[in-house]
Amino acid sequence: MKKQLICTVVAAAVLTTLSLSATAQNIAIVNGKAVPTARVEALAQQVARSGRPITPDVEAQIKEEVIAREIFMQEAQKRGLDATPEYKTQIELARQTILIRELFAEFQKTSAVTDADVQAEYDKFVAANGGKEYRARHILVETQAQADAILASLKKGGKFEDIAKKQSKDPGSGANGGDLDWAASGNYVKEFSDAMVSLNKGQLSAPVKSQFGFHIIRLDDVREAQLPKIEDVKPQIVQQMTQQRMASFQQELRAKAKVE
Repeated sequence: MKKQLICTVVAAAVLTTLSLSATAQNIAIVNGKAVPTARVEALAQQVARSGRPITPDVEAQIKEEVIAREIFMQEAQKRGLDATPEYKTQIELARQTILIRELFAEFQKTSAVTDADVQAEYDKFVAANGGKEYRARHILVETQAQADAILASLKKGGKFEDIAKKQSKDPGSGANGGDLDWAASGNYVKEFSDAMVSLNKGQLSAPVKSQFGFHIIRLDDVREAQLPKIEDVKPQIVQQMTQQRMASFQQELRAKAKVE
């Protein structure tokens, strides 16, 4: 009698343990079908990626959403909607989307931009953009005669800024007295650049012809290029390099594919 009682207690304990384990793996049983906890975890991850914190209230809402989805899905299956061509097409599109997303996520993990990559890219940027910057003003007119007349007026004491505002056909700089702000010489067309870099500070150029017309240039100042520090531009470099690598990866796969 005592031995039978012990066996009964042990059996009850085992059943209780199994029941608790099943409850831990599932959040609910809907019409006899278990709803796994993994669905809640997956949906919570999606919500978290959107930037919304997972508070107890949000977690409760997620659980209710998962249960509601199971109820609606069972009803759709009862009506045979999972056997329609439209449903099967949407499933295939969703499958492709998920697989492609996972492919790109794996590529980004294995091809992540390192600090050494950022430094190398920054060094190239410095090499291409270092050197001198120039603060110049110009007056742009259509003809050589107009440019000669303006230059003569300036040599007689005319104020560059006032003449630029009145006569320059460059609307951007003209309104600011011809000011072009700080820029590297490479920012300008060759004729303009060559004339500008040959000037001393405060000096006027002879009329310079370019595709835009005739320029009178005054060089106001020169300085070493003011480049941003690497820590200030690191996020942009990482983003740009990541996008470039992803684009190259996609192009490489496309090039290797046999499409008939």
